[in-house]
Amino acid sequence: MSAEKIVILTGAGISAESGLGTFRDEDGLWAQHRIEDVATPEGFAANPQLVHDFYNARRTQSVAATPNAAHQALARLEAAHPGEVLVVTQNVDGLHEAAGSKAVMHMHGAPSGALCAACEHRWPAPLVMAPSDPCPACAKPTTRPDIVWFGEMPYDMDQIWDHLRAADLFVAIGTSGNVYPAAAFVQDAARYGAHTVELNLEASATISDFAEARFGKASEVVPAWVAEVLGT
Repeated sequence: MSAEKIVILTGAGISAESGLGTFRDEDGLWAQHRIEDVATPEGFAANPQLVHDFYNARRTQSVAATPNAAHQALARLEAAHPGEVLVVTQNVDGLHEAAGSKAVMHMHGAPSGALCAACEHRWPAPLVMAPSDPCPACAKPTTRPDIVWFGEMPYDMDQIWDHLRAADLFVAIGTSGNVYPAAAFVQDAARYGAHTVELNLEASATISDFAEARFGKASEVVPAWVAEVLGT
């Protein structure tokens, strides 16, 4: 199997085996809060301390996590594939980079970043943030995590659409298919001629849009697929 340009979408499922929970984990960090309270602009406006506490916990969790075999396999693919390999991730952890991937686009931001809600200045986030933290640029106490919340537009979408439309192969790994615009990526890539593959623990909501699919733990199915692509 070979393809010149490979675009890979990753979701929470690829990081679950690294100890980072998905939205649907019954005992995970997300299960302790309503999404509306901690992952929306309205939730932040109503209770900024709660939101900061939540992302402080996620930041600590992300720092402690290590890449698993799926992250490592994608880094190996990027290093060995003669064409272009791009990872577009919905995840806000840094596990792709920690595994060695260099071409990574974080469409939902990352808790390692801080953003000023007033002037949009960005800077590296400390491990613990608080509502009273002043922006380094404008000095206003309007610091928030540099995370794309529900109701906000993901980052770099124009570039992402361009990459999807130039892809020879589009692969979605560990995604639910329930969150847009990412759920529409498979249709868009296929429309422009890409072969499409889903690698997932179970079928996503958009499974019927993929040309092929393989199911199982990310740490098993992703390395096996990468070995096929590389012919190893």
